[in-house]
Amino acid sequence: MYLCKDFFTIFFIKRLFFLIRKMEYRLTELILAQRSNITNTLPKKKAEDFIDGLYRLLFSLDTEPCQCSYEVEQRLKAKQLEFSEIIYDYFRDNQRAQQATTTFFSSIEEIYCRLLRDAQAILDNDPAAQNLEEVYIAYPGFYAIVIHRFAHQLWLQDLKLLARVWSEFAHSKTGIDIHPGAQIGDNFCIDHGTGIVIGETCVIGNNVKIYQGVTLGALSVAKDKKDTVRHPNIGNNVVIYSGATILGSGHIGHDSTIGGNVWLTEGIDPYTVIYYKSEMITKGKNLSPEPIFFHI
Repeated sequence: MYLCKDFFTIFFIKRLFFLIRKMEYRLTELILAQRSNITNTLPKKKAEDFIDGLYRLLFSLDTEPCQCSYEVEQRLKAKQLEFSEIIYDYFRDNQRAQQATTTFFSSIEEIYCRLLRDAQAILDNDPAAQNLEEVYIAYPGFYAIVIHRFAHQLWLQDLKLLARVWSEFAHSKTGIDIHPGAQIGDNFCIDHGTGIVIGETCVIGNNVKIYQGVTLGALSVAKDKKDTVRHPNIGNNVVIYSGATILGSGHIGHDSTIGGNVWLTEGIDPYTVIYYKSEMITKGKNLSPEPIFFHI
């Protein structure tokens, strides 16, 4: 009887190992089949380290701050080589890596000047901001803007996967999701920022300020509409308060104010104020301590 039990136990174990190995083989084949469809592998971690290091270099947040112009120049050259290696690792093409690096680094000065204006706009618009150093060090909205402006440059250079890696890196660190295809004007101000979503074809004018939880998104459209404008166009000097959702390709006229929790699916004229009207109910003495008002 014991021999019979041992036999069935051994048979069961062998059968189990056979099934596990068969499953492992099928999984291995699936992984290899999936990998055969990917021609290049972007060095994601190196790309994330590069853009974070560039941020720290540009805004004097290095572990060892630069003491003179020569040190700044040397570190910029090192970043240039680092970027070139990332592009080469992805495309395995020296000429393309060199061209992409030259184009990207020639754009940094202009982008940097715009970022300085963004930082000043945040300082000017947020009473809680004490100085620019605080904006550079402690404002996730500014960090997201910095990463976006550089990611957008990559998008214009048709380095779209790398641009997406940078935008999602900023998203993971700040909770702010800005698609690298979005076009954003000067003096852009994000206050708080958590939960903000800005879609691919969104256009934002100058001197725009948005608060946490704002969505500038698209209405549900078919995949074949991917090359059309699907997101809002925000005019100059617009303020959008927390929780507002603006969907579709409507134009929000300049100098308008969108109140908190507003839901918009069409454009509005300039100088418009839209707000969500809530109902206030004051408890009377004769009401129960927790009156129930269900509106479903």
